[in-house]
Amino acid sequence: MAIVSSSCHQEFNSDGTKHGTLTSPHYPLAYPSNTHCHYEFFGRGKERIRLIFQDFFLYKPTDGSLECSNIDSLQAFINVDGRLENVATFCGVDLPKPIMSNGPKLMLEFRGTQSSRHARGFKISYSFVENFGISTGRQLKEFPCAFVYNSTEARNGTFASPNSPGPYPRDTECSYFFHGGQTEKVHLHFTHFDIEGVSPCEAESASDYVEFSNYMTEDNRYGRYCGQQKEFHVESERNFFKVTFRSNDRLDGTGFKAIYQFLEASDEYQAPISDYASSLFPLRLWLILLVFVSAYLHRFYH
Repeated sequence: MAIVSSSCHQEFNSDGTKHGTLTSPHYPLAYPSNTHCHYEFFGRGKERIRLIFQDFFLYKPTDGSLECSNIDSLQAFINVDGRLENVATFCGVDLPKPIMSNGPKLMLEFRGTQSSRHARGFKISYSFVENFGISTGRQLKEFPCAFVYNSTEARNGTFASPNSPGPYPRDTECSYFFHGGQTEKVHLHFTHFDIEGVSPCEAESASDYVEFSNYMTEDNRYGRYCGQQKEFHVESERNFFKVTFRSNDRLDGTGFKAIYQFLEASDEYQAPISDYASSLFPLRLWLILLVFVSAYLHRFYH
């Protein structure tokens, strides 16, 4: 029986549309065996390409292997110093996190050597963005990546690394500026922190990092943060605070998520209800159990 091959090549240019949907051949039906597809994205200027996976189901052998080599896979490539570099490889059925390019170009390569009636392929939403996938704060267009948070607009909220909850893009610097009232300070509570690097997070160790400052310039009080950290808090000394995120062009992490609060300078930080709700659960469980036991004993003895 002859082997039927399917090849495809598609280009997406931001001059045509800023967002759309990309699917594997024949989706949602099974893709043909020996499929080889290239999808190239071309943005303009500051634009980055962001991909959000809506469905993902590739054929995978049942040998329990966790590797994506030599099986059906989708690979993402970015441009680094004029060469294509693989930044992600996806296989199997786990829905990938969003990915983002390091500049206005991105390429996907899909290889589907096997086929199964269950292997429906993938569906991806793509967009050419200038906000780095950061959905809170007010973006300052005069900076490559900068966002402002004013206490006059919101006393508390959240902020995150570019492309969250996916891995942050490489070769990216973003600043977050917090402006409080004259008698206020800024409190930051990091709930997730995974920044590739090793302490002290310097260039010599090729580390990405996050740093804090009470000024527009550098502030030696805090040092740099990188690696995987448990939840932690940082507080400003005045009513202005700057957070700087910087990634290089080598490796990446899943970034950070944080809660910000503008407090009066004399106030102590109070953890949000969500922080301690989990600790109250056992107490609630015991109270409910106590009510049931009391009701049972009452019926038993009366």
